[in-house]
Amino acid sequence: MTELQTVEIETGPEPESSIIWMHGLGADAHDFEPAVPMLQPDSGRAIRFVFPNAPIRPVTLNGGMQMRAWYDLVSIDRDAPEDEDGIRSSAIAIEALIQQERDRGIAADQIVVAGFSMGGAMALFTALRYPEKLAGVIALSTYVPIARFAEAEASAANLSLPIFMAHGQIDDVVPFNFARNSRKRLHQLGYDIEWHEYPMAHSVIPEELQHIKVFLERVIG
Repeated sequence: MTELQTVEIETGPEPESSIIWMHGLGADAHDFEPAVPMLQPDSGRAIRFVFPNAPIRPVTLNGGMQMRAWYDLVSIDRDAPEDEDGIRSSAIAIEALIQQERDRGIAADQIVVAGFSMGGAMALFTALRYPEKLAGVIALSTYVPIARFAEAEASAANLSLPIFMAHGQIDDVVPFNFARNSRKRLHQLGYDIEWHEYPMAHSVIPEELQHIKVFLERVIG
């Protein structure tokens, strides 16, 4: 995979922390820009938000239509085949963004990997395997992809990684049970999950952003 294009927002000079935030299927790097002011810590700590664009590729679920996607999606059925090659390729590209932040002077334990829907799946997949201790992961309206490899491929450095998971109780895109089962699986593997559920569909609401802000203050504040 080629280098990912990104949109960056810095909330102040000389940021000490970074949040790499992946968008959902068919969206783009600008999708979560409006959320930045609502996530700024009360301390005023400067943060660099890095919003990458997924590559454009055909998506089987949408009739082969070309759109921004981190991997191909065949079906939302639990037993559907997963695009393992696409997931792993995107993870390598996201790891390169983490390394870019390291090269800019941000400590690994001050980097949060985040995402919504398909982007959240990539956040979980990448962060749980990353070889250095990260600050945390934010996984919104999503699930653990290729869950059968989660234990064998887990990074020892991130076994205690703080994980924020949130899902809508009436999500009609990624079924609520997908997220609940993923949460159960991660708990079984010993991960620290902060779980939130909301009376919403496949979306993000202000209450959720407030909870994310509190989580960020805890892990990078």
